[in-house]
Amino acid sequence: MFGVNFGFPDIPRPFNTQYRCFSVSMLPGNERSDVEAGGKIIMPPSALDQLTRLNIVYPMLFKLTNKQKNRNTHCGVLEFVADEGKIYIPYWMMQNLMLEEGGLIQVESANLPVATYSKFQPLNKDFLDLTNPKAVLEMRLRHFACLSKGDIIAINYNKKIYELNVLETKPAPAVSIIECDMNVEFEAPPGYEEPTVSKPQPMEEEEDPELDISQMLPEPSGFMAFAGSGNRLDGKKKRTSSENEIQNQLLAEYTRGIPDYNYEAGSIKFIRARKRKEEKENIVDDFEAFQGQGKSLRQAKKK
Repeated sequence: MFGVNFGFPDIPRPFNTQYRCFSVSMLPGNERSDVEAGGKIIMPPSALDQLTRLNIVYPMLFKLTNKQKNRNTHCGVLEFVADEGKIYIPYWMMQNLMLEEGGLIQVESANLPVATYSKFQPLNKDFLDLTNPKAVLEMRLRHFACLSKGDIIAINYNKKIYELNVLETKPAPAVSIIECDMNVEFEAPPGYEEPTVSKPQPMEEEEDPELDISQMLPEPSGFMAFAGSGNRLDGKKKRTSSENEIQNQLLAEYTRGIPDYNYEAGSIKFIRARKRKEEKENIVDDFEAFQGQGKSLRQAKKK
């Protein structure tokens, strides 16, 4: 008998099969980190033959259901290289489905709307410490085919795994994110508190106290050479010289460790013992130059 087509389009029939589910780490061969870091699964070759005969709409999206725990999620397919009767899925997806290694999973074909909006909540504040968390999420979501509300997805970035809770998706609880323009928002992590910035209090203007150089000088401590007082052998009191007093005063003004605020670049000052101007005015000097009487060696002739 020959089939007759009366002009009606081929209606795609649903794909609905049960498989034994294993994590990607159980997949024979080399480690598949690309599968673990995304939201796609690996199915057996027989599934591809069956999907081709059913005229499934592309891209191929599937609904995974754990009937024992009444948990479900959505995913895409990466390859058809698994052993017959088995599928391999990312570990974070097994946690969402509450599945153990080798547990039964129902796989159904799904037709999901394109996403327009999604909201995520990082489970750890370390994700918000990234330089640009939105750009990191956008880059890692390229390995996903769809999102389901309530899932906790895991993204791998810079050798660290970050978990994010899918709080909301629009226009449906499960959406396709293949070649879409989607707005993304973030919710604060659980227990996260915004850092409080204290406002600086206005400081009262205070007049600068006068600088007392004597208070800045360090106090003498320990052994000091020649710190005693001298005595005369004849028992008389030692006379004090005004020049010594002037020298001590000049040295006090330029004590080591205290800067000379009147210093001018390119000038050199030599400290000398000299009398002050007011003291010079009070000194009476009786000396007059060239006031003696001259004498001649040749004697005058007597007349």
